[in-house]
Amino acid sequence: MKTIITAKIRLHTTPEQFAALRATQLAYRDALNYVSQYAFAHGNMSNAARLQDGTYDEIRVRFHLPSQMTCSVSRQVGATYKGLWTKVKANTAARKAGVTKKRYKGLDHAPTFVSPTLTYQNRKDYTFKNNQQVSILTLEGRVIIPYTGYRKHVERIHHGAEIGAAKLWYDKPKKTFYLLVSLELQMADPTPETQTGIAGVDVGVRYLAVTSSTRGTCTFYSGKQIVPKANHYARLRKRLQKKGTRSATRRLVAMSGRERRLKRDANHRVSKSIVTAHPHSFIGVEHLADIRERTRRRTGKNTSKKQRKANHAYSKWSFAELQSLIAYKALLQGSMAIKVDAHYTSQACPMCGHTAPENRPRHGLLFVCKKCHYTLHADLVGARNITMRTLVVRQDWTTTGLLSVAPDGSSDEAKAARLQRYADLRWSLEPSPVSLD
Repeated sequence: MKTIITAKIRLHTTPEQFAALRATQLAYRDALNYVSQYAFAHGNMSNAARLQDGTYDEIRVRFHLPSQMTCSVSRQVGATYKGLWTKVKANTAARKAGVTKKRYKGLDHAPTFVSPTLTYQNRKDYTFKNNQQVSILTLEGRVIIPYTGYRKHVERIHHGAEIGAAKLWYDKPKKTFYLLVSLELQMADPTPETQTGIAGVDVGVRYLAVTSSTRGTCTFYSGKQIVPKANHYARLRKRLQKKGTRSATRRLVAMSGRERRLKRDANHRVSKSIVTAHPHSFIGVEHLADIRERTRRRTGKNTSKKQRKANHAYSKWSFAELQSLIAYKALLQGSMAIKVDAHYTSQACPMCGHTAPENRPRHGLLFVCKKCHYTLHADLVGARNITMRTLVVRQDWTTTGLLSVAPDGSSDEAKAARLQRYADLRWSLEPSPVSLD
């Protein structure tokens, strides 16, 4: 099994090398915007080959980019337009179904590329040398720059990892260049025998994650310190954008990315703690497709302030990012993450199987089963239900030899069959009886 990680290495440049890299970055960004305008003028073209045919010569003459870098520009713009076309088609389908009345306007004007980050291709635009040096292509030719980075990442660059494309990123506050290198690692294929533990992870806002295992252990990762800070940055950014003065703009530039970095740092720490606590385990996470639509409170003129606040909070936290970090870090620890159905995980009683919204009084953190009166923290109930569903997937894997890393969404019948099977699950730490025959 292969997994891809990103190694962040710091480039120690001289003033001349710094100027050459910066000039290359800005020329690459200008070329992106030129090709974007060309694509928009030709019917929002997304085909990278046609974009390259129509703009290659002009980019070489006007922006003086090397040939391979010029090809990367066309591919990047084509990928951007393909993503916008996907959103347009999804919006059209949603409007026909009556889900929304708003029209997606992403292709009403040419996308503008603001970030000067550029893409390098391995062995064509950049090459790693001995003594922790890297050769990088610029408008003025190649420059050889020493670098430093995380020890394990540097070791993998020199031994065992397959090196892919890289991005040259400029940290403006520190006035430092970084190279973000894609590394493909070969991992041992997991088997039911190597995955000795079972764990389930329930994600949320009040508690960023709650874990439960078949051994009865559980862990709560509170968002009490993180979420208020993130909300503060969001409110401050909104006020400054509304003000619109030059001083407000300078303040926005100074604090740009703080909310994003705060959330990503929290997700990194939580995901690392989870996979470290469950080595060589089968880790189940919720399949969160369309989760915002399923969990959305009432909308419209009659919506209460509390409901609007809940919708806003759940729409801003990065649940999918946390799950993706758990997935790739689990592989590095010899574990494996899979997705299971998220439906009714916080409404189903793990002891008797009774499922009803009334089991969560006022959508609070207390779970009280209306049938057997089982009482527990609601997020822990969700984590236990996810653990049991993960155990079912592992049992199917052991029996059939086939592993499904995500629920089958091909038909409503398959989904109904899975939910009916989950309704028969019961939480118990007692070992299963063993036949003596």
